[in-house]
Amino acid sequence: QVQLVESGGGLVQAGGSLRLSCAVSGRTFPNMGWFRQAPGKEREFVAAIQWTINTDYADSVKGRFTCSRDNAKNTMYLQMNSLKPEDTAVYYCAARRSITPTRAPNYDYWGQGTQVTVSS
Repeated sequence: QVQLVESGGGLVQAGGSLRLSCAVSGRTFPNMGWFRQAPGKEREFVAAIQWTINTDYADSVKGRFTCSRDNAKNTMYLQMNSLKPEDTAVYYCAARRSITPTRAPNYDYWGQGTQVTVSS
């Protein structure tokens, strides 16, 4: 049974950093991604990683966030630096069986989400 469990969210001041983790059990996936959803807004793409090599980032986080994977632990990470109040949202990790990467929320499995709050 596939399960994705996020951790690492919390409250941080603007300019601070957080690292989110997404532990995957059940199997490995070629493509994984991070999405976020702020109150009253639609879920939006944040970052994606294909195996451990190719990464893609939304323009709003490029240069501040880094997505990585540890195959030995079957875990994906999102290092978030220079956080801004507009980064406040629930962050979700997702896994995709297809070998084709995507920014659309066409992922097969989702975690439960972790809250990130950035105070000004």
